[in-house]
Amino acid sequence: MPLPTLAQLLPAARNGDARAMEQLLALARPDIRRYALRHCAATTATDDVVQEALIIVYRRVGALREVAAFGGWVVRIVQRLCMRPVLGWLQGEPLAQVEDNLAWSHRPDHELRHDLALAIDSLPPIYRDALLMRDFEELTIEEMAERLGTTREAAKSRLHRARSLVREYLVR
Repeated sequence: MPLPTLAQLLPAARNGDARAMEQLLALARPDIRRYALRHCAATTATDDVVQEALIIVYRRVGALREVAAFGGWVVRIVQRLCMRPVLGWLQGEPLAQVEDNLAWSHRPDHELRHDLALAIDSLPPIYRDALLMRDFEELTIEEMAERLGTTREAAKSRLHRARSLVREYLVR
């Protein structure tokens, strides 16, 4: 008997079918782990992000409207979970967990916060605004696009570019 597909599992899981939810989480787990390894390499324990992402999927899958949006939704969940420690630095919270093999991890939190602030400040305004709206104000992509006066795709592109530029600044 073939395994059920995401298109079959998602509607059933959204309607409260416990078996479908279990299968959905098992199907999504490898992808979530891959996303976490890609997005969280320097900031967070991957296993913790995977676990938290699965919990969020379990709790909020009923709010998902389209089956086709599932992949992007899960990626966004993982990205936000990976950004938590970085965002905490700017708010004065102690660094929760950093891998010991990273050179910058041995620096005091206030220096890391300062470097992140400099990285964000170095962004061109169109990228800085997108990053601040999404990661600090926690606006949706649609809300960002409306405030920026652009399309949803352009807002996502600006956000992606902003994060890439911040990452490049910090790695240097």
